[in-house]
Amino acid sequence: MPSPLDQIVDRLKTALGDHLVSVVLYGSAVTGDHQLGYSDLNVLCVLDQVTPRELSCVSAVFRWWRELGNPAPLLLTRQEFRTSSDCFAIEFHDILHQHRILYGENVVTELQVDDSFYRAQVEHELRAKLLRLRHKAVGVLADRQLLGRLLADSLSTFCVLFRHALILHGDANDLGAPQTKRDVIVMAAQRFQISPEPFQRLFDLRDGKSAASDVDFQMLLADYMMQISTVIEAVDRL
Repeated sequence: MPSPLDQIVDRLKTALGDHLVSVVLYGSAVTGDHQLGYSDLNVLCVLDQVTPRELSCVSAVFRWWRELGNPAPLLLTRQEFRTSSDCFAIEFHDILHQHRILYGENVVTELQVDDSFYRAQVEHELRAKLLRLRHKAVGVLADRQLLGRLLADSLSTFCVLFRHALILHGDANDLGAPQTKRDVIVMAAQRFQISPEPFQRLFDLRDGKSAASDVDFQMLLADYMMQISTVIEAVDRL
């Protein structure tokens, strides 16, 4: 049976025909650091135009892709891809450093990321994701299983944002090569003087290397949020 990536390319080609310029996979799936059930398959679709006609054509494809547990593909025109990196610096850095062309033109070849608002976007995303974690934790504090799942689900997102915090702090050269999420946490611990322990504990739980039965998830949540706050403060000071 064809892989989900092969299937989405075939479905997009069928739906869009000549309007489809490129399909690009980006993020952890490119480096082999994708964790089924916890990490997303991130796909960029570049079209020659995006009108209601194209949206109608891809609606069934996007619905099928989301039902597989993935975020909807990032849908941009060729012109938008060339001119919007200042607004989406995080996404464009991920595309630049971790990508694989699945179909069509290699639109990434001449990509130059405008970092004018990069720091502000990284801080905004870190703060927004921490607030979201707090708000969701309120409703599941009494349920160990749900709280553990919430923490595990958030881990990949914070690893991505920590990677960008490291780039902002001048570690871009060290991060040029593919890095696992565990590598990012080790580097973040060194750069920001945070404890890697809550992240490592969540990695081990998520990967089945340790049992959840003896974990105090409320204490783990407190430690986890404290380390995230330290990184946010470091980005804020830039």
